[in-house]
Amino acid sequence: MWQRSVCVGLLALALGYLCVLGPELPPAALRQLSASLLGTLRRARSLEARTVAAWQAAIVRPARGWARVAVGVNACVDVVLSGVKLLEALGLEPSDGKNHAVLNSGQDLREAFAHFMERGAAAERFFSDAEAFQDIARTASEHPAAQLYVGGNAALIGQKLATNPDLKILLCGPVGPKLHELLDDNVVVPPESMQERDEFHLILEYQAGEQWGRVRAPAANRFIFSHDLSNGALNMLEVFVSSLDEFQPDLVVLSGLHMMEGQSKEMRQRRLMEAVASISDIPTDIPIHLELASMTDQDFMSNIMHQVFPLVNSIGLNEQELLFLTQSASGPHASLASWSGVPDVGVVSDILFWILKEHGKAAERASDLTRIHFHTLAYHILVTVDGHWGNQAAAVAAGARAAGTQACATDTIDTSKVFLKAPLEFVTSHTEAPSKISLNPDEPVVRWHREGISFHFTPVLVCKDPVRTVGLGDAISAEGLLYSEVYPQ
Repeated sequence: MWQRSVCVGLLALALGYLCVLGPELPPAALRQLSASLLGTLRRARSLEARTVAAWQAAIVRPARGWARVAVGVNACVDVVLSGVKLLEALGLEPSDGKNHAVLNSGQDLREAFAHFMERGAAAERFFSDAEAFQDIARTASEHPAAQLYVGGNAALIGQKLATNPDLKILLCGPVGPKLHELLDDNVVVPPESMQERDEFHLILEYQAGEQWGRVRAPAANRFIFSHDLSNGALNMLEVFVSSLDEFQPDLVVLSGLHMMEGQSKEMRQRRLMEAVASISDIPTDIPIHLELASMTDQDFMSNIMHQVFPLVNSIGLNEQELLFLTQSASGPHASLASWSGVPDVGVVSDILFWILKEHGKAAERASDLTRIHFHTLAYHILVTVDGHWGNQAAAVAAGARAAGTQACATDTIDTSKVFLKAPLEFVTSHTEAPSKISLNPDEPVVRWHREGISFHFTPVLVCKDPVRTVGLGDAISAEGLLYSEVYPQ
C-alpha cells in the first residue's frame, strides 16, 4: 500500500513540475505528457477504488421510474445469531454434514448446518416439529447475541424499497405486532394482512474461516430454518392480489413460493395451481418480478418454471437456485453437481440464456418473461430480451453497489473494507463460440449479446468482514429493480 502512495505522490509532483515548465514546452508535447501522467495516476489507484468511481458514473436514474410498488407475500421476524453459538447453547455437538430436505430433529439441524457451512452456501429449510421448533426459537431469541430484524423476502424487498421517499410501498404478508413495529413508516400494510402472532425464522450465520468441529467455512453465509405455516401455505396471496385494485401499483414483486416446500405434495400442487390463477388475475400491464429462494424438490421447481415463469416479467435468483433450476429441468450443465469456488461465468451465462430462450417471451410462446437478475458473491449478471427493459447497466451496477454497502453496513462503499473477487478474465459461453473478456475496473459493466438477448455483467466488491449476510439477495434485487425501466409494449 505504501509503495502505491509513494508512486502517486511522485507522479503528482511530476505533473506539477510540468505545469511550471508548460510555457517552455510545445502544446502537443504538454498534452501528451499530461495525459500519460494522468492515466498512470488513475491506474495507481486500487482496482476497488477505480470500480467504485466507474459505478458512480454509470448509476443513473431511469427516465421513467416506479411510483407505487406492491410486494408480497412472505414476511416474518428474523432472529439472527451465530449458528455455532446457537448449536452450542442447544447442546448439539459438531457432526459430519448431511443434507436434509426437511428438518425433523436437532440431529437433522446440526447435520444440515454442517453440510452447508463446509460449502459456504446459503440454504433454507422447514422444521417439521412445531414443539421442538418453539423450544429452539425460544433459546435463539433469548440468546444475548441474538438480533431481531424484518424478515421474509417480500418484507425485506419492501423495506429496502421504502428507503426511497418517492416510493409508496404496499406489503402483504403475515404481519404480526413485532414485525409491524420493525417496518419502515413508508410501508403500508392492509388490515387483512395483520395477525396476532409473528412468524419467526432463525438465521444461523457463520463467518469465512469459522470452524465448528472439523467443518471450516470457506465463505461467510447463513442457514435459515423455520416452522412457518402462514407463509408455507401462502395464506396472504389472495389478500395481496385483491389489494392491488385499490393500491394501483406500477410494479408487483412476488416471493415466497419456496415456502410451500413444507407442505405435502398434494397440498403444494393444489396451492400452486391456486397461486397461478391468482397471479393470472393481475393486469398484464403491471410488470411482475418473482424472487426465488433456496429449494430442494426438483419436481416443484420444474412446476414453478413451467407454470409461473410465463406469468412474470422478471426473476431474481442466486447461484444455488440457478444450478438447481437447470438440474430440475435438464437444462445446460445439469450434470454439474455443485459449484466449485466462484461460479464459472460461461456456465452461468449458458443457463441464463437457456431460461430466456426456452421459457422467455417469444413470438411462438405465451410467456411474459424478459428479464433475469442473477447474483452471486463475486459478480452479478442482468439478462434481458431486447426491446423490453432499459437502464440495465445502471441497474446491475446499483445492485452490486448495494451488496457491498449492505454486507459491510456502510452508507457508501469503503474500499478499505472490500476486495475484488470476480475473475479478471472469463469466457461468455461453453456451448457456443465464446468471447473472451478481460475485466477493466475503469469500465466495470461489461455487455455482450446473444441471439436477441443482452447480458450486463459487473463484479461485486466483496466485504472482507461482513456484518450481516441475510437479505443480501433481496436488497440486490430491490436496488436493481429501482434503477430498471420497463418499456411499454
